[in-house]
Amino acid sequence: MSESLTCDVVVVGAGMTGAACALYAARAGLDVTVVDRGPVAGGTTGAGEGNLLVSDKAPGPELELALLSHRLWGEVAQELGRAVEYEPKGGLVVAGTPETLGVLRRFAAGQRADGVAAAPVPADRLRDLEPRLAAGLAGGVHYPQDAQVMPALAAAHLLRASGARLLTGREVIRVLRGADGTVRGVRTDRGDLHAPAVVNAAGPWGGELAARAGVFLPVLPRRGFVLVTEPLPPRIRHKVYAADYVADVADDSAALRTSPVVEGTAAGPVLIGASRERVGFDRSVSLPAVRALAAGATRLFPFLSGVRVMRTYAGFRPYLPDHLPAIGPDPRAPGLLHACGHEGAGIGLATGTGRLIARVLTGQAPELDLTPFRPDRFPPEPEEAER
Repeated sequence: MSESLTCDVVVVGAGMTGAACALYAARAGLDVTVVDRGPVAGGTTGAGEGNLLVSDKAPGPELELALLSHRLWGEVAQELGRAVEYEPKGGLVVAGTPETLGVLRRFAAGQRADGVAAAPVPADRLRDLEPRLAAGLAGGVHYPQDAQVMPALAAAHLLRASGARLLTGREVIRVLRGADGTVRGVRTDRGDLHAPAVVNAAGPWGGELAARAGVFLPVLPRRGFVLVTEPLPPRIRHKVYAADYVADVADDSAALRTSPVVEGTAAGPVLIGASRERVGFDRSVSLPAVRALAAGATRLFPFLSGVRVMRTYAGFRPYLPDHLPAIGPDPRAPGLLHACGHEGAGIGLATGTGRLIARVLTGQAPELDLTPFRPDRFPPEPEEAER
C-alpha cells in the first residue's frame, strides 16, 4: 500500500555521505527522512576501505574539505568511540626512485602550507615506521592526520545518531517538482515523500537521480577492487601507499590503473588496493586487476607473498570529470541539493559534506566556499541540451 509522508528534507542514499547529511541536518533542527532502494551502506560505502585521508589531496578546495572533515571526524569519534572502529593510525606515502621522491616532497610542501602535517622520512628511517616494509625505497612522507573507520559500521551509527526516519528497500523513481520548478519531494515505488528539500547522496547513481529531477550531472561509476587477507596479528601500522597513487586518482583514463595501497584493520585482515577503471556497473572479477593489486602489495611488503587472500570485492566510485564532488544547491531545480561525486574519498569527506549541506538547508553561511563544487558547473551534453 502506498503512503504519503511529510518532512523537512529527504536524503536519497543511505551510505556514508547520506548518513552524514542526515546527522548534521537533524542536529540543525530539521525533520529528516533517508530513503534508499537497498540497505544501509549497501552501495559504495559497503565496498570501501574506510579511509579518512588528507595525504592524497592537493592544495585547493578538496583539501579544504578534507581538513574540515578531519576535524569533524575527530568529534564523531569522540562521541561514538569504538563503535565505528576509528583508528588515527596515520599514513605513510613511499617513493621508489629519487625522482618520484622529489615530486612527493614538493607535493607535501604545498600541503603543509595549507595546514597538513607532512613529515619527510629518509630512506634509512622508513622501517622505524614500518619494520616490514621492502628495502630499497628512496624515502617517503609521514601523514599523522590520516585515519580509518569501518565504513558500514560508521554509516549505520551516524544514521542511528541522527534519529532520522530510515526507509530502505524503496527506489526513488522521480523527484517531484511544482509548476514553478521547485522541488516538492520524491516519488518512490511505495509512495510519495513530501518535502521542500531533497538531497542527492546517491553516490555513483547520483547522475541517474539528477536525471529523475530533470537536471544533468555527469556522475560515472569507476570500478575498484579490494583484496582481503586472512586475519593477521598487527603487522602494518599505517595506511601505506606508493606515491603514484595520487596521480592515478587524478588520471582521467577509462583504462585500468593500479597502484599499491596496503593497510591493516582492527579485525586483523589486511586490505589491499587500489585499482580504477571505468567499465559501467560491471561487477565481474578482473583477473588483471586482482593480479596487479597482489603484485603491488608484495612489492611494498614482501611478507604478504606468504599470506592467503580470503576474498576480493568490487565497488563503484562516483566519478565526476574534474575530480571534485558536487555539493550544494542546484539552481536549476530550487530545493534540490547534491552531495555526491566524491570518487574514492567519500568516506573521508562525508562529515564535511554533511555539515555544509546542513548549513545551506538552514540558511546559514557554509564554512567553505561552495563555488568549486557547484552542481551546475558541467555543460550539458548535446542530447541533454536538446531536451
